[in-house]
Amino acid sequence: MEPSTASTGPAAQGTGRTAAGQGVSAYNSVAQLQTDLWWSIADTARRLATPGLGAAERAEAAAVLDRTLADVEVLAFYFSHPGRQVAETLRGQASESYLELSRTAERIGRGLIGDVPISTAAVTGREDGSADATHPAQDRRPRFDVLVVADLSEAEETRILRELRAVRRREDAFVYDIVAVPSFVDAAVAVLVNPWIQAVVVRPDFRNRSAVDLTLLHRLVPPAGHPDLDYFTAAERARVLARQVREVRPEVDLHLVEQASIEQLAAQVGREFDAVFLQQEDVLDLHLTILRGVGRRYRTPFYSALLDYARKPAGVFHAMPVSRGNSVVRSPWIHDMCDFYGLNIFLAETSATAGGLDSLLEPQGAIREAQDLAARAFGARRTYFVTNGTSTANKIVTQALVAPGDVVLVDRNCHKSHHYAQVMAGSNVAYLDSYSIDAYSMYGAIPLADIKRTLLTYRREGRLDRVALISLTNCTFDGVVYDVERVMIECLAIKPDLVFLWDEAWFAFARFHPVYRRRTAMAAAARLTERFGTAEYRREYERHRERIRGMTDDELMRERLLPDPDEVRIRAYATQSTHKTLTSLRQGSMIHVHDDDFARRSEEAFHEAYMTHTSTSPNYQVLASLDVGRRQVELEGFELVLRQVELAMSLRDRIAEHPLLAKYFRVLSSSDLIPDEYRPWGTECPVRAGPVAMDEAWGVDEFVLDPCRVTIEISATGIDGDTFKRVQLMDRWGIQVNKTTRNTVLAMTNIGTTRTAVAHLLRALIGIAEELESATGRMTPEQKRAFDLRADELAHDHPPLPDFSRFHAAFRADPTGAAADGDMRRAYYMAYREELCEFVSADEARRRVNAGLPVVSAIFVTPYPPGFPILVPGQEFSKDILDFMDALDTKEIHGYDPVRGYRVFVPSALAGGTGGTSRQPDGNGRPATGRT
Repeated sequence: MEPSTASTGPAAQGTGRTAAGQGVSAYNSVAQLQTDLWWSIADTARRLATPGLGAAERAEAAAVLDRTLADVEVLAFYFSHPGRQVAETLRGQASESYLELSRTAERIGRGLIGDVPISTAAVTGREDGSADATHPAQDRRPRFDVLVVADLSEAEETRILRELRAVRRREDAFVYDIVAVPSFVDAAVAVLVNPWIQAVVVRPDFRNRSAVDLTLLHRLVPPAGHPDLDYFTAAERARVLARQVREVRPEVDLHLVEQASIEQLAAQVGREFDAVFLQQEDVLDLHLTILRGVGRRYRTPFYSALLDYARKPAGVFHAMPVSRGNSVVRSPWIHDMCDFYGLNIFLAETSATAGGLDSLLEPQGAIREAQDLAARAFGARRTYFVTNGTSTANKIVTQALVAPGDVVLVDRNCHKSHHYAQVMAGSNVAYLDSYSIDAYSMYGAIPLADIKRTLLTYRREGRLDRVALISLTNCTFDGVVYDVERVMIECLAIKPDLVFLWDEAWFAFARFHPVYRRRTAMAAAARLTERFGTAEYRREYERHRERIRGMTDDELMRERLLPDPDEVRIRAYATQSTHKTLTSLRQGSMIHVHDDDFARRSEEAFHEAYMTHTSTSPNYQVLASLDVGRRQVELEGFELVLRQVELAMSLRDRIAEHPLLAKYFRVLSSSDLIPDEYRPWGTECPVRAGPVAMDEAWGVDEFVLDPCRVTIEISATGIDGDTFKRVQLMDRWGIQVNKTTRNTVLAMTNIGTTRTAVAHLLRALIGIAEELESATGRMTPEQKRAFDLRADELAHDHPPLPDFSRFHAAFRADPTGAAADGDMRRAYYMAYREELCEFVSADEARRRVNAGLPVVSAIFVTPYPPGFPILVPGQEFSKDILDFMDALDTKEIHGYDPVRGYRVFVPSALAGGTGGTSRQPDGNGRPATGRT
């Protein structure tokens, strides 16, 4: 953040340190810092109010209090609650009554923790007609801040605030108050630190620089910069600020106010602003527009239609006895189900699409509108609701874009739904291997160099036209996130119409955080669409084309490639499990589409695939929850995700700082899960580096680590991951976690995580560590050696994770080529014929492999962990695969019979194979092309 050299304004002498002497680097968010400041004021003022405090101690405490109040003044500059009037009142209390100051600060701190900030009027005693004159407990209307950006005199600011307050009405659906700032930098800071801002009103006379000393925030807020706007026109200045706000908070409404020539200004600012007003005459219109903008995001078309339906009396003469609760409420045997769920869930059950409820398969009303609103919220061109999970969403997209015989590049350790989707589509699968993390039995992500190498191989062999789609997982279960924009740019440079399916099942929340957003599929697709259409990019590409002319494939591998703007097509799809990371009932998912060729090439096939996999009786409660979940993240997603990250960082810090916890547990960092070669930024990030460092790394590194995935290494406990999860966390402490490996457990924060939950997990870990400390202290030397040996085995004795071997020649489209894709569908259905299969033991499989004989799996073999297929139909066994399977101590292996062994093809089934392609020639004798 740009520190101002000005000597005026709030906290001009700010220290950049908390009242307790902690550097700002000790904090992971502004909210965390703000809460600590208020508690520090309360505690320090209480000490100063204590009789008998020594002179030296009193002087030191007074100095701490003065610094802390200065820091509070910096934050109060950007908030309405507690705002500048509160900061001024506290300064007065500091000179009058330390005890009263302590009580006030404590009340404010408690209000912030409970998300019900104490009203300004309650602190200052000024009944000025502001929105907070009524205590929040007495007014349940949603409340928000409006940011006014203008270089106002004190008199002008007072007048504008008075005029806006004067037009408010009790019947308004929402309550807001004003935060006024004078400069570009202040506006950029405000939208980052104040999540309550829902609208920004701009007058183009704002200044460039801030008069506030922003040292306090330099580790917590990424730098906004301050472009030289002095020579810009009013429209240019407004557009620059609008782009800055949109980059950080695309969901907020932007309104422009000017004193004259607003007709010309409206034409010049284009779509950057939602509305333009004449300052002297449009105060009421501005007020109503602010409310209407928030109301637009607040609307939930389908949820509201479902509420209306549930409230109407109805005679049920269709197929659902449970509708209106008729088969439940009057039953003496199952009425407890109504007691448990409540009557509303049954009142909202119906198989009819009348009454505004709409049809999911052919939406024309409320569902269509709800999906359009979701597309806006997630930055997509189109969005489709899915009521039976992202597994189905992946199958829909794959079936819509892939025809039998098309080549699909697939992340080998992706979710099983992708593997089965390829079987159903009849594609030729080319598996891509992620880098392995053997020490923790995990896979990371697929290096871009390997993806480029595969595409260049297909181009060299004359089969690039057959490559239809690439499917990648962003982010992985363990939190490894791709540089989506770079992957798309360089792949499109090799194949300009390549379609991308980004599985973002665990990443739906990322849209609502400015650092995360840049690595989402929809945000990257939108940026590339804008960039490729500029004259500047065209000139950049022309220079690039000349530079790479004549380069070999090996040289292109090391080059940052750029696509031809005349040929490139942006075709990106993202599947998201809304229910995993945002508010939705189980199986609520979305498909987001940004496809330049959707209407021309894919829409009809997409609708057919959607029909194929979507129930004609979708769960309306799931649909309603998707609608409400979208409303929530548009209005408070920024705040909720900030808190989610803050809690994750806090959990990481507490484990690292606590001596006993650090002895038995270690939270894995980016250097543990991402090799150095993929982290050019180099610094440990995001652990203990702060939000600014996180922002820098996420702009540079090929792979980054989502800090909300807290992977705890537990080798020192001597307990394996599965046992630790079941026996220690779940059975003893009632704590649920998502995933384990042999020596790790994965704890995730989400938008519903509370501080109490984090404290409970920490208390559980401390309890486990204390018991281990006590138990090891009582061990005999022999027992201690056995314990240490077990811990050492968990830490170091790991079976290496195997790469994908290859498809057998009988299932490869080109058995002699380097591009070794295989027809997994053919192998999958061959396994239906019992005479073509047999069972072999692990020893027999190893004997055959050592003898050079092919052993080919007939089915999927999936151990948990790691939770993805080690073997797929048509894949050859290798020594590495057998070594890995023999070393596993996991109890759950799908596709392996511990009595009979592996199900494989008999040798005669593989003899005379002609390759895996199942494509039929078209009328011209050419292989049929896919839908893409």
